[in-house]
Order: sequence, then C-alpha cells, then structure tokens
Amino acid sequence: MKPDRRDEAGGDNTVDVTDLILHDIQTGLLAPGSWLKQIDLEKRYGCARPEIRRALDRLTQKRIVEHVPNRGYHVFEPDGDQARQVSEVRLLLELGVAGRIIDNASAADITALNSLADQFDRLIMSGTTIELYEANLAFHHRLLSLCGNAELVKVVTEIRQRTSSAPVSQWTTRARIQQSSLEHYDMVRCLEMRDMDRLKALITQHIMQSGPDASA
Repeated sequence: MKPDRRDEAGGDNTVDVTDLILHDIQTGLLAPGSWLKQIDLEKRYGCARPEIRRALDRLTQKRIVEHVPNRGYHVFEPDGDQARQVSEVRLLLELGVAGRIIDNASAADITALNSLADQFDRLIMSGTTIELYEANLAFHHRLLSLCGNAELVKVVTEIRQRTSSAPVSQWTTRARIQQSSLEHYDMVRCLEMRDMDRLKALITQHIMQSGPDASA
C-alpha cells in the first residue's frame, strides 16, 4: 500500500515525496522509461512544483530517474549491460559478507527468516504482485542486515533501486518465482548448517536469476 503523505488530522507531510515517487517506481506504478510530468506529479502527490522538482533531482542523483535537458524527467531504464553490471556490483558486496551473515545468525534470526520465507511462498498463490515484491524485499533486507554493517545494507538497497525492480520485471516467469521461494528456504538452511559455500552459491544464483528455471 502506498504510504499516506498526511497524518490522520490532515496535518503536515509524514512521508517525503521523494520516497513516494520511489515507491511508485519500485512497485511498477511508474514504469521504467515513462515520462514524469511535473504537473501530473503535483496532482498525484498533492505537492507544490518546487517540492516535486527537488524530489526528481534527488532521484536523478541516485540514477533512478533520468533528466533530459529541454524535455524533462523519465524513469531510468537500464539496458542489458547496465543491469548486468549493477547486479555484479551487488553480488560482490553480498558475497563479501556471507561469512558474517552466517556468524551473526541467531536462532531467533533463523526463525524470523523462515517466517518471511513462508510469507513470500504463500503470496505466490494468494497475493498481488506488489505484495510479493515487498515480501521479497523484506526477506532480503532481514538476511543482509545480519552482516552487522548498516552502511553496506544502505548501499545495496540503493543499488537495487538502480535496476528495474518493479513486480512485472522482478521475475521473468512463474517458475522463476517458485524457484526464488525455494532459494529463500535454502538460504535459511545454510544459516542453520553454517554452510558458507552453499550460501554463496545461492546468493549468486538468486541475484543473477540463474538456475534451471530461469529464462535465457
């Protein structure tokens, strides 16, 4: 559900409009490549033009939005090589802390991750694509947070935002969604077994969307 900009009493903004635009990009409501007309965004989010402009400039700095001089702003749409390179950067970072994730994982963490994996798995049949997408993010954020480095988690989050992560493009086939669910459970088992080599292999397969059920 999209966050509300106003409190219950109709008072000041509770969420920065930058986060609202980012949320709508990440959930596919503002599709990759689509033009972002400032007048439309003013109406959509109930903001003044300067606030919208600042939000678009912030998102441009993060390479989530692209500014074309004399034309305006559009949602960034990386080509195949850019998307692959961004995924490789994320892979290097996550593989680098796999051992710390295993070392720091407590029984409570493993239980919580199993619950998040269950939530994702249930949503394959009963949830919306946006709910599925957000459940996937929740699992991976909890897993990566076990590395104990909040700055690295923040960097990886920003890197994920630089590729097209909308639900319609997160998984290429239904088989890949189901494979992702199995990989979630396998990652949790790796924490239980303290199997770093297997965890690294799963992280690689998961990020690069490889494996028997991935499309070419």
